[in-house]
Amino acid sequence: MTRTNTIAVIALCLPVLTCVQHHDPTTDLHNLFDEAWEFTMQEFPTFATAVGDHRFDDRLTSATIEDEARRAAYWRDVLARLETIDRSEMGDDDRINYVVFEREIRDRLASFEFEEYLIPITNDSGFHSGYPFLADLAPLRTTRDFENYIARLNAVPLAIDQHINLMRQGLITGHVQPQVILQDYETTIEPHVVDDVSESVFWRSFSNFPHSVPEAERERLRRAGAEAIEDGVVPAYRRFLEFLVDEYRPNARTSIGASELPNGRARYAWLVRHHTTLDLSPEEVHRVGLDEVARIRAEMQGIIDEVGFEGDFAAFLEFLRGDPQFFATSPEDYIREARDIAKRMDANLPSLFKTLPRQPYGVKPVPDHLAPKYTSGRYYGAPLESTRAGTYWVNTYALESRPLWALTSLTLHEAVPGHHLQGALAKELDELPDFRRYSYVNAYGEGWGLYSEWLGIEAGMYDTPYEHFGRLTYEMWRACRLVVDTGIHALGWSRQQAMEFMAANTALSRHEITTETDRYISWPGQALAYKMGEITIRRLRLEAERALGERFDVRDFHDVILLSGPVPLDVLEGQVRDWIGENTAGD
Repeated sequence: MTRTNTIAVIALCLPVLTCVQHHDPTTDLHNLFDEAWEFTMQEFPTFATAVGDHRFDDRLTSATIEDEARRAAYWRDVLARLETIDRSEMGDDDRINYVVFEREIRDRLASFEFEEYLIPITNDSGFHSGYPFLADLAPLRTTRDFENYIARLNAVPLAIDQHINLMRQGLITGHVQPQVILQDYETTIEPHVVDDVSESVFWRSFSNFPHSVPEAERERLRRAGAEAIEDGVVPAYRRFLEFLVDEYRPNARTSIGASELPNGRARYAWLVRHHTTLDLSPEEVHRVGLDEVARIRAEMQGIIDEVGFEGDFAAFLEFLRGDPQFFATSPEDYIREARDIAKRMDANLPSLFKTLPRQPYGVKPVPDHLAPKYTSGRYYGAPLESTRAGTYWVNTYALESRPLWALTSLTLHEAVPGHHLQGALAKELDELPDFRRYSYVNAYGEGWGLYSEWLGIEAGMYDTPYEHFGRLTYEMWRACRLVVDTGIHALGWSRQQAMEFMAANTALSRHEITTETDRYISWPGQALAYKMGEITIRRLRLEAERALGERFDVRDFHDVILLSGPVPLDVLEGQVRDWIGENTAGD
C-alpha cells in the first residue's frame, strides 16, 4: 500500500494569467497544464522537491485558512478557463488529459468546500510525520543543499504553528478527529521532543557529511543545524505535543463516523466517489463488500479443508495468529524474509511485463518514530534523479503481530509488481503532462497493488497453503474494508462492531485490526479504493482474455494498464476496451 499520500494544489506566487485563446485548443490546454503545474511547484515546495524540481528546496508549504481560500479561488478560475476549451477535435490522449485534469480540479474544490484542511492528521501520521524526511527528500550533496535543508528546518516551527491553528479552528467548527483514534498519539510526536540534539532524527545528516561538502564549511553548517533543531524544531514539536494532549484530544468528538461531521453525509458520499472514482453510493459499495466477503470466505474454507485442520473457521484464524511457526524471531529475520520474497518476484517480472522501470528499490524497516501506530508496510517513492532508490518499508514493531504467511502478499503489493513498479514507470512517461506523471489516483494505484497480490498466483509466489490463505486473508481484509468503512461512516456502525467484523473474517492480528480500524475511522473512504480498483482490473482482464482468446498476451495487457499513467477507473475501462477493439478489428 502506498500512503501514499495525495497532495492538493496550487497558487500564490505568480499572478493569475489570462489564457489567450488560440486557434488550436490543444495548445491552449497544454498551456493551462503548464501554468497550473508552475503554481503547484511554487505553492507546494516539498512536492516540487519530490518530483525533482529543486528551485524551492529552502521552503515549506504555507498552511493557513487564507492560503486554502486563495488556492480554491485559483482553481475556480482554472476550471472556468478549462471549460472554454473545445475538446471535440482533440486526440484521444488529450481528451483523457482533459477529463483527468477537470476531475482533479473539482475534487480539490470539493475538499476545500468540506474544509478537509482542518483535519490534517490521521490515526498514525500527519503533517508532523513528514518533516523528519526532509533530509531524504532533497539530495544533500553540496553546501547549498545543506543550507536549503537548514532553511527548511527553520521553517518547521511556523508550519507546525499554522497546522495547530487549523486544528483549533477545526475544534471550533466541529471538523475534528474522533477521540478514540487519538489514544497514544503522543508516540508520533514524542520522538522529536529530545533533550540532546544528537538524538534527533533531524540531526543525522549533520553527523556524516558527504565528501563533496568542503571540510571548511562543515562546522558552520553543524552549528546552524543544531541551532535550528534545538531552538526551533524541538520546541515546535513540544508545542504540538502539549496542544494534542491538553487541548485537542480532550475536546475531540466522541462520535466516529464521517456522517457526524459538518455536512457529513454529503462529505462521505463525495469521499466514496473521490476514492473509488466510480459513481456509487455508500450503500452500493457496502453490498459489493458483503458479496466479496462471502465469496472469499468460501475459498478460505477450501484451504482449511485442504490442510485437514480440526476445528472451525474461528479456531483456524486463532491458530494462524498464534502458532510460533508463522512468526520471525527477530526484526532482522523478518526483513530478510521480505527481501527474499522481493528478489524472487524480481526474477518473475519479465514473464509478466514487457516494460519495466529503470529505478531500483530497496527494503527497509519502518522508521522507529513511526512504527508503533503504523500500518504493516508501505512504499516510499523517490524522484527519478534521486541518489536514493524507492523504498519498501516493512514494519518490524510488535513482531508477534506480523505473520510470515502474510508477508508475500504485502511485498507484492508494496514493492513489485505493485507500487514500486507502477509508480516508477509512471514517472518515466515523459510524453504525459507532469500533473499526470506525478498524480496518484487511489482506486487505480491501490487497485493495482491488490491485483499484484493476485498476480503472485500466476508467478508461483505462494509456496504453501498457509501463504495462499494469507493472500486470501489480505483480499478478505480489503473486502471487509468495503463493509467496515461504509458501515462506520454511513450506516452507524460502532468501532467495536467494525473490529469484530474484521476479527471474524480475516486472520489479521488483534494489533493490526485495531490500527486498521482506527485508520478507516480517521481517513474516511480511502480504504474503499483497493477492492473496487482490483475488481475493475480483474474484470477488464477477463474481458480481454475472452475477446482475444489465444491472442491475449498478459504482458500487452499490463502495458495498457500501466503505460498511460494513473487514471480514474471509468477512463481505464475505456482504454482497455479500445485496445481490445483494435486487436479484434476484422474478426
